[in-house]
Amino acid sequence: MTTLVFGHKSPDTDSTGSPIIWAWYLNEIKGEAAKPVLLGEPNTEAAFVLERWNLEKPEIIADVEADAPVVIVDTNNPAELPANVNSADIRAIIDHHKLVGGLETKGPIDITMRPLACTATIMIDLMGDDAAKMPEAIKGAALSCILSDTLEFRSPTTTDHDRAVAEKLAGELGVSLADYAAEMFAAKSDVSAFSDAELIRMDSKEYEVGGTKFRVSVLETTAPAIPLDRKASLMDSFKTVCAEDGVDEVLLFIVDIIKEEATLLVPNKTVKTLAEKSFGATVTGDTVVLPGVMSRKKQIIPVLTL
Repeated sequence: MTTLVFGHKSPDTDSTGSPIIWAWYLNEIKGEAAKPVLLGEPNTEAAFVLERWNLEKPEIIADVEADAPVVIVDTNNPAELPANVNSADIRAIIDHHKLVGGLETKGPIDITMRPLACTATIMIDLMGDDAAKMPEAIKGAALSCILSDTLEFRSPTTTDHDRAVAEKLAGELGVSLADYAAEMFAAKSDVSAFSDAELIRMDSKEYEVGGTKFRVSVLETTAPAIPLDRKASLMDSFKTVCAEDGVDEVLLFIVDIIKEEATLLVPNKTVKTLAEKSFGATVTGDTVVLPGVMSRKKQIIPVLTL
């Protein structure tokens, strides 16, 4: 059977590119039939990356069949995976997030979780010398994943190793890191075609804090004024998203990549209390600026308190 390789729902660049990278490795290097798939439409940056490197958009699937062989990348959280994932035959997990728990396997598996900024960096390490065999498009996908997850090395999750791997790939591809990152971030910032609900869900994960279920959404942009101009309608849409997704509150952080700060929308007292307790902020209106906050994984999720 063909192994399906996929990342999390609401696929960003890493969860779009890493399945492509690892499926290539399994097919071409390990001689194992594999296919990259997505659990939703890729965001605008990921769509740009696919077009830029002439990569075919993977098939979007809603669930997995029982006993289907799968490799999970860029997450280990069941809430971000197909409902039937524990009935599948999970063969491996490659991830750079904290261990959540809840996945069940049919036997011992290979699990690689490393404190790096990007899944693609881990994959290149796992490939060893075989990484040199990656064709240009796969190298382009890997470089894109690293630049996206590190926000061109601005994110506090960035390690020296992530940077070194990206610089090596850029050199091999003849690409300017700064110029290419600017193209990627421009694509990410073009959100004009998306509804409020789509923006809220575009890069979001579900977390529970003190018995309250949150959808923690991040919108990384070089043009924060564009989504902030829509803040009233975005906050109006929070209630709809909560009702449809079975969560209690939405936290939407608009991350300014250039200024290296986040603006949190504050629609009610619950979010106001959370912002003040979690970030030591003083909230006086319906937004609060959080200087230096760039990473959901490292600077948002770990400090959330009610």
